Amino acid sequence: MGLEFKKGVRRMEHWLTKRAYLTPDNIAIELSNGETVTFAKLYEKACEFASKIYTVHQDGHVAMLSNNSIDMAVAFWACTYLNVPVVFLNTRLTAVEWQTQCEDADVKTVICSDQYKEDTQQLTLKAYAFSEIHSFRPTECTLITDMDLDLVCSMMFTSGTTGRAKPVIQTYNNHWSSAIASALNLGLMSNDKWLACLPLFHIGGLSILFKSVIYGMPVYLLERFDEEKVHNALMDRNVTIVSVVAVTCSRLLERLADGYYPSSFRCMLLGGGPAPKPLLEKAKEKHVPIVQTYGMTETCSQIATLNEADALRKLGSAGKPLFSASLQIQVNNTRAKPNQVGEIVVKGPMVTTGYYRREQANKESFQNGWFHTGDLGYLDEEGFLFVVDRRSDLIISGGENIYPAEVEEVLLSFEGVQEAGVTAVEDSKWGQVPVAYVVTVNEMVTANQLLAHCREKLASFKVPKQLYFRDQLPRNATNKLQRHRLRS
Repeated sequence: MGLEFKKGVRRMEHWLTKRAYLTPDNIAIELSNGETVTFAKLYEKACEFASKIYTVHQDGHVAMLSNNSIDMAVAFWACTYLNVPVVFLNTRLTAVEWQTQCEDADVKTVICSDQYKEDTQQLTLKAYAFSEIHSFRPTECTLITDMDLDLVCSMMFTSGTTGRAKPVIQTYNNHWSSAIASALNLGLMSNDKWLACLPLFHIGGLSILFKSVIYGMPVYLLERFDEEKVHNALMDRNVTIVSVVAVTCSRLLERLADGYYPSSFRCMLLGGGPAPKPLLEKAKEKHVPIVQTYGMTETCSQIATLNEADALRKLGSAGKPLFSASLQIQVNNTRAKPNQVGEIVVKGPMVTTGYYRREQANKESFQNGWFHTGDLGYLDEEGFLFVVDRRSDLIISGGENIYPAEVEEVLLSFEGVQEAGVTAVEDSKWGQVPVAYVVTVNEMVTANQLLAHCREKLASFKVPKQLYFRDQLPRNATNKLQRHRLRS
């Protein structure tokens, strides 16, 4: 069966069923301990798991609370066979936050890994650990054979840096379109193996599961980012692609030292915000194939990516929109000129249909067919995207715009600075002024040295008014810097 169009309904044979039929013996998931699961086995496990949760699932959505594992992947695919949307919960949140998100997303049942079972006792919802469900007897039920592409497949919450986190709707069509557009951009090789060290409860991680099944490609799955395990996988386990953010990329380059990755490793997909120029230059020196990308939960992962052919020529760019996507820069709802900074707006089949039951947020975010990302950037004369910063992180000091990422880049260019974060504090004279927080590799670096370095490289109003040394900076589960938490 292919794609069906019937009375406005678009259907496609279930992707995992199709993949298990096409390449049953190919590896779907590989773990660092050597354990593997074929597509046929993944299909079998998912169908069995679906028949076991059928009896305990009530009306409403299912929440998933787990770190990366085969069980998590099996449970997710099981829910798709029941046409039950999965709401992914961030394991780093508190029970109070999980409860709020479950209420906001109409969750009635929670499925979790065994390590979180005790934590779920604080919820007012029924929660079942993977091991409990494995012990159930299968129940006879009807599993779907084909997918309605317009139905909700999953939901994830925005980070909530500008207010209460919002549940983002992700349809099957969103996921399908994202996977296909990515393949058209990055290409698809017969030997591809994608390393997943980002959490599966984030879109950067979950999107790899879809790519695996749709492409017929193995995933090398790690529970979390571990630079030694990632390094070993890149060196010895035939991994060809890995998804990273700036800080994890930096740690991998340090681990690589004077070595080189195998020639089969073809792509370090770098997302999660603007990449500091010193990091990109360091990667260039080491011949690491970094491909910058731009995307978000609302776009089901990447929506713009820099082709390898332009990587060195357009250092720092996130590239051009993927084949089925459109992107503009707008200032006051008017298309910006080349090199003019404004809000990044996007549209395309991978873009969410909206936030779940957030009518006001949808009115604000969707205008004239465009989704307003809240991110700032510009397009150069050739149409290449350069992401500047989050609009909510913009510092306005005495009427001048200060982009934290620009200041952070200068701080990171000073030898000995490992991490940098810049945010605003209120100021009676200027309204806001920038302050910086840094992590250094040794105690030899002083505040006076760093501030002098900033004065050389930046306009005076951009130079941090205070600089603090920290052992670490606040980051979310994908290691993205959380600037709103810096001062705390």
